[in-house]
Amino acid sequence: MEKSAALPLWVEFFDDLQNIRGRSLNTVMAYRRDLELWEEYRHKHSDVAGFFVFMKARSLSTRSQARVISSLRTYFRFVEDNGHPAPELRELRPPKVKAGLPKVLSENEFKQLYEAAEVEGDLARTARNRLTLLLLYGLGCRVSELIGLNRSDFNETDQWLSIIGKGNKERAVPLTEKLATELKAYLVHARPLLLKDDRDPESILINDRGHRPSRIDIWRWLSAWSIRAGFDEPVSPHRFRHGCATALLESGADLRSIQVLLGHASIQTTQIYTTVATRSMAEAIEKHHPLSGLDSPLASRPADERDI
Repeated sequence: MEKSAALPLWVEFFDDLQNIRGRSLNTVMAYRRDLELWEEYRHKHSDVAGFFVFMKARSLSTRSQARVISSLRTYFRFVEDNGHPAPELRELRPPKVKAGLPKVLSENEFKQLYEAAEVEGDLARTARNRLTLLLLYGLGCRVSELIGLNRSDFNETDQWLSIIGKGNKERAVPLTEKLATELKAYLVHARPLLLKDDRDPESILINDRGHRPSRIDIWRWLSAWSIRAGFDEPVSPHRFRHGCATALLESGADLRSIQVLLGHASIQTTQIYTTVATRSMAEAIEKHHPLSGLDSPLASRPADERDI
């Protein structure tokens, strides 16, 4: 990466991101895009306040603007920590973003996808497709974590998987009996049939070319299965993650366990699922509770007649 005139510690910052903090390539590239946007703005403007107008003119949503500001603040904090003044750190404040509730994948939707993942006449690819869905929904893992899974990460005796998450942080995730059984069967009977020639990548999942699957492979598979299942739009990988967390919470799992499973750095990130679970519970009570259908002698009267 070339050094930026507007961002004097550009090289040092990205070296720190990659080699000290261990950020993934996708994260590093996201930082680069955000900082390049700031550099483009400062090339023609000297004030900081106008940057928000600049981002809005670029059609960036409030959430996207908040992400850009967060990237910049991380950079300017790094600048200050290295002994250089960075007044922008005090001036750049992220816009308030209304926390949106994650769109979860329901159990019924998962079953539809599971059926749609069948490849007629090809048991190996069917097993691979369905294991992909089971891992996404059963582990709540990110796509980058999914495609990074290796055979050596599977502890068959104790039935758990070692997952490398953000910042190269490793976490051990226990498997259900169903998932462990399916994974064992896939590794023995299906995976060898997906390999090409003598090439044998270490990855658990194998794409149709005999290689470790890419993020694009996963998105392409989910899109095809979503269409076959009759969904209006492709199911994103993150919906499995949300669905896994919400299902566990509604079944009585504690937040700390879910935090460890998903690899959240902060319990506050996990707490958003309590809102989803509460909403689902309220809807269930409204729909099924015997008192929901009772008429109220007061509620049915006009508002000005309710004072008694």
